[in-house]
Amino acid sequence: MADEQKSLTDVAKNTGELLQEAGTKTTQTVLAHTEKYHDAYTTIDKIVDSFWERVPYICIAIIVFIIFWLLTKLFKFFVRKTLENRSYTRQNLVLVLNRVGSTTILFFGFLIALVIMIPGFTPGQLMSALGIGSVAIGFAFKDIFQNLLSGILILLSEPFRIGDSIVVNSLEGTVEDIQIRATFLRSPDGRRIVIPNATVYTSALTVNTAYQQRRCEFVVGIGYDDDEQKAKQIILDILNNDRNVLSQPAFSVNVTALADFSVNLTVRWWVDTTETDMSSSTSTIQAQVKQAFNENGINIPYPIQELKMASNQPLLNPEASTKETT
Repeated sequence: MADEQKSLTDVAKNTGELLQEAGTKTTQTVLAHTEKYHDAYTTIDKIVDSFWERVPYICIAIIVFIIFWLLTKLFKFFVRKTLENRSYTRQNLVLVLNRVGSTTILFFGFLIALVIMIPGFTPGQLMSALGIGSVAIGFAFKDIFQNLLSGILILLSEPFRIGDSIVVNSLEGTVEDIQIRATFLRSPDGRRIVIPNATVYTSALTVNTAYQQRRCEFVVGIGYDDDEQKAKQIILDILNNDRNVLSQPAFSVNVTALADFSVNLTVRWWVDTTETDMSSSTSTIQAQVKQAFNENGINIPYPIQELKMASNQPLLNPEASTKETT
């Protein structure tokens, strides 16, 4: 009995110690979590308090950025007014000032807004951050930077201007806009063509409207039996009587080929593109030449293909063929 009572006493004692130890650990755990939550709540409170303290500065920064944005609009307005002056010859330079200038104004406005909004921020920190990632950014945006630089060079050097008709890599159209990234063309059939500036700057370029005077030409053939001097004189009279054909540089009609079916005459003349376009003048002269040749009996030969068909051989006598088969 004494041993059993002693063992029960030991069990109760151990149980009490375990319960005390578990209670102590539970209390410590609760206190630790409470301290963590308290620290988290304290941090959140500090962030919220800091945010509310910065709200007036954030509002001021937004107002400053809006002011700079309005300045860019005002800057573009004055540039647009300058572009409307047709006597101004450096329109592309104005476009450079428009785009680069407005971007610079916005960038400075952004820097000033950051300085106001973020305590301890300086533009030098932003420049350092950009310097660290400049190599990676350069590789990632190599094509974009190449087009930007080419666009600026095109706008500064002015190989063409808005409204000019150009040909780049067999793509022809009228220049609608010259942006820093790409050049926009309007094709003769009404489609928009977007060409990267790097392609425009490094490719061979033809400016159709660089000069007011343009040369028109076409080839017409006459028969070998016709008098080429008479044909040439008829064409020269037509060119001389057309008011849209310039006398200087002089127009000409020359024999340029003895083809298989005709003697080819090449007709060349110059027009002023401010008074007429090349297609209309060419169409008018060709129609007059065709009518004059018809009236003077001069043929314009064209290939003729003769098809000769041999007559069918007579059929064999049916009776003879029957006898041969039997």
